[in-house]
Amino acid sequence: MKIEIKNVSKSFGKTPVLKNITLNAMHGEILCLLGPSGAGKTTLIRLITGGIEADGGEIIIDGKKIPDMSVAKSIGFMPQSDALYTDISGYDNMLFFGRLFGIWGGELKEKADTALSLVDLPADKHKLVCDYSGGMRKRLSLAVSLLHDPDILILDEPTVGIDPVLRKAIWDEFEHLRQKGRTIIVSTHVMDEAQRCQKAALIYDGSLIACGEVEKLIAMTQSKSLEELFFSAREAGGGK
Repeated sequence: MKIEIKNVSKSFGKTPVLKNITLNAMHGEILCLLGPSGAGKTTLIRLITGGIEADGGEIIIDGKKIPDMSVAKSIGFMPQSDALYTDISGYDNMLFFGRLFGIWGGELKEKADTALSLVDLPADKHKLVCDYSGGMRKRLSLAVSLLHDPDILILDEPTVGIDPVLRKAIWDEFEHLRQKGRTIIVSTHVMDEAQRCQKAALIYDGSLIACGEVEKLIAMTQSKSLEELFFSAREAGGGK
């Protein structure tokens, strides 16, 4: 599914948070939103999912202007802050959210076990979420977003607090999903994660300072590093 973001702006009160953002993500592609904390990445994600509305511009997914409830079932969303029920187990969270997506019975249990295995939580699936560490809650949130095998994955800093071995396994799964034709948007401030994506959008102070295929962006630098491009684009006037 194609995601088109056209001239999108958003302010909270008198404070502009996003300024005329234009970019797109295609099926079979991982788009990385790369920038420091406070750059506007989370706000852009909330706009894409339909959680809030833009002040200007438009977002179109599969030909439908967002917000549109008919698109929601095609999206797997992992927010930056955990949206979990802490007074029940991790497994019961999976069953609850799976039923919201219309998955039942043996299929639901199979999908729940598969997603929990991916994030290395099978041994802890019957523990109450209130007893989970921050990293475990992050992993459970990721499992929930993958549960219904969505056409679109939108993930806000999905690997924060996750150890390097598991982080690699998660990114390998993202690549597997991409090869199956999924559209994936991942926000991060980790440069090496961006280099595993097909396309990167560098955001600073609410502005898009560079965007394009990762290989072409890297080729523009002497050090072959997106970090160099980020700082040079910022200093050239793309952001403050």
